[in-house]
Amino acid sequence: MENKLNIRFNELSELLVKQLNTAGYWTGELSSSALGVAVSVAALHFDNPIENKKEITKGLNWLIININTDGSFGDTPESPGNSSTSLLVFAALNLYSIENERIKSLQNSVGEYLSKQSIDVNSDRVSKSILSHYKKDYTFSVPILTMSALCGIPLTNGFEYIPQLPFELSLLPKKFYRLLNLSVVSYAIPALIAVGIVIFRQKKTGSLAKWLRGWSEKKAIRVLEKSLPASGGFLEAIPLTAFVSLSLTNAGYKNTDVVKKGITFLKRTQRSNGGWPIDVDLSTWVTTLSIKALRNKKDEVLSPTQQKKLAIHLKSIQNKKIHPFNGTVPGGWGWTNFTGSVPDCDDTPGAMLALLQLQSSESNKNELIAGAKWLLQLQNSDGGFPTFSKGWGKLPFDQSCADLTGHCILAISATIKNYGDKMSATEGRQFIKAIKKASTYLQRKQHADGSWIPLWFGNQFTKNHANPVYGTARIVTYLQDALLSNNSGYLPQSRLQEMIEKGIQFLVKVQNPDGSWGGDHSIRGTIEETSLAVSALIGTKHKQAYKKGLSWLDRYFEKNGLKPAPIGLYFASLWYDEKMYPLTSYLDAVARALEITHNNLPGH
Repeated sequence: MENKLNIRFNELSELLVKQLNTAGYWTGELSSSALGVAVSVAALHFDNPIENKKEITKGLNWLIININTDGSFGDTPESPGNSSTSLLVFAALNLYSIENERIKSLQNSVGEYLSKQSIDVNSDRVSKSILSHYKKDYTFSVPILTMSALCGIPLTNGFEYIPQLPFELSLLPKKFYRLLNLSVVSYAIPALIAVGIVIFRQKKTGSLAKWLRGWSEKKAIRVLEKSLPASGGFLEAIPLTAFVSLSLTNAGYKNTDVVKKGITFLKRTQRSNGGWPIDVDLSTWVTTLSIKALRNKKDEVLSPTQQKKLAIHLKSIQNKKIHPFNGTVPGGWGWTNFTGSVPDCDDTPGAMLALLQLQSSESNKNELIAGAKWLLQLQNSDGGFPTFSKGWGKLPFDQSCADLTGHCILAISATIKNYGDKMSATEGRQFIKAIKKASTYLQRKQHADGSWIPLWFGNQFTKNHANPVYGTARIVTYLQDALLSNNSGYLPQSRLQEMIEKGIQFLVKVQNPDGSWGGDHSIRGTIEETSLAVSALIGTKHKQAYKKGLSWLDRYFEKNGLKPAPIGLYFASLWYDEKMYPLTSYLDAVARALEITHNNLPGH
């Protein structure tokens, strides 16, 4: 067993090193997105169909090649079709279907699929169907309907049934946003402004609202310009940037920097095959996952020079000023090194833990204490940690979430372990209080069966697309690792142990007969979910379960290689897969198994 694990570790770590970019860190590769392609094609068309003909043609050809057999489009080429993505593709194709028979044939196929989903593209039922699906969350439904209307879907009165987004509220200071009960999530403020303005231009409205919004319009554009990153891509996200660009172009603001830089961003980020991903990359996330996956064997894999370059890179991308997008204080990390990235509560603890693994604690003191303080600034009153902004609790993607909270507990506990004697007594008490509040939150959010549901990850084949295996495995592992660093007894040990045991029982119960794990009971296994579950069970009494999991991983890898699964959920619940996920999760499981074999994992 040990020999096989060593062989696999060497093989996987060699693959990992080969994925390093020339700058010395990992960028990964997100799956291409039909939604990203459709919205980008429309944005480029409305900007200038002649000048952008090359990119538009490549995008349309990508859609022709990647249609599902039932005439639908999903979020990834490996995803089943859905109405939202298919409608956006149908709308983009409508811009070229009259002049191109091949495009017309493709559009007809998509139209037949939409018809089977009870979506009539020729009537106001389009709006009713999409709004009904997303309910009170307008983050995605209103941009979808706006683009469709601009593309002539339905042919007449396309804007009549689209809700007006209150873009005038963007003129208020950011600190008031969370009190306004907005119908879009915090990261969608650019869409609130741009889409709201074009709807205002297209719809009839009362005289008072017309006066107020007319007065607000140019001021809101200035707010948008101030939050524009140097890269031109809002959040480095292709769909968001494309929605903003096409909306402003149709509202008469084509010559603004927001549109000019947005279009340049879209053209720059198109892939050679004509596709677009949903975001440029998740380089911070996959880099920290890679470093952490090597665990105590990092010195066998990465040279001192490579480790130094990684540490320098991570330190260089820590946010060092008030962030212009969401107004958070310095100290956090976003998901990529590009300027549109926003600090968040998963990449920040990930970067903190990766730095501790790369260098001596003294080398990272300032960065980690700043990171821990940043996390404290975002902790919600319920004890949990949200992704981006404190206090935005109306819509799911702004609420506290369990897996991020577990990650923050681990990062803050590691900070206390390494720098507790260098903190003031007040700081120490604040960190310990935060951990206890977070632990209470996790206890409250653990389901009766022992599982937790993550926010940004799911499974396409489970009920409600939830992924309790991912959430539970991540949190169990975070809490186990946190307890290993509990050298001062500040963690609520008995509470955490009880939660860990319940989580472990859930994971054992939902393991598939072949040894794998999917997102839940009786869901087909993936490398990602199986590896995460194995990592959580290694070192426990459930040796048979995790050994069966390792055997399944071995067989699957030999047959299929590192095939990524669409388990990621991005903004507005878009599915994605990332080619680094199976590699980093599998490597982490093997490294942990080797530690057990060598008896080098204390506390287990």
